[in-house]
Amino acid sequence: MTIEVSTNNETATIKIIGRFDFSSQRDFRNAYQGQEKTVTEYVVDLSQTEYIDSSALGMLLLLKEHVESKNGHSKLSQPAPEIRKILTMSNFDQLFTISD
Repeated sequence: MTIEVSTNNETATIKIIGRFDFSSQRDFRNAYQGQEKTVTEYVVDLSQTEYIDSSALGMLLLLKEHVESKNGHSKLSQPAPEIRKILTMSNFDQLFTISD
C-alpha cells in the first residue's frame, strides 16, 4: 500500500494505491493531520485502491470528523465498482460525496 498526498491551495488529495486496511492506519492519519491549516477540502482518491476493509472505513470516518472539526469537507473519488459497492452497502454514500 502506498499513500500519495498532493496539495493545491485549499485542497489536499490523498491517493490510496493498493490495499486500504488496518496496516494503513498510521500513514493515512499522517497524510491528513500533517496538512496546512489552509486546507479545507480533502479528497480521498480511490482510483487505484484494490481492497478496502472495515478498519479503512473507520479511518475514513476519523478523517471526516477531523475535517469537519476544521469546518472543512471531504469526499471520495473514483472508487472501482467493487469498492463503491462496499461504500454503498456501508451507507458511506450518505456520509460522503462520492464522485466518478
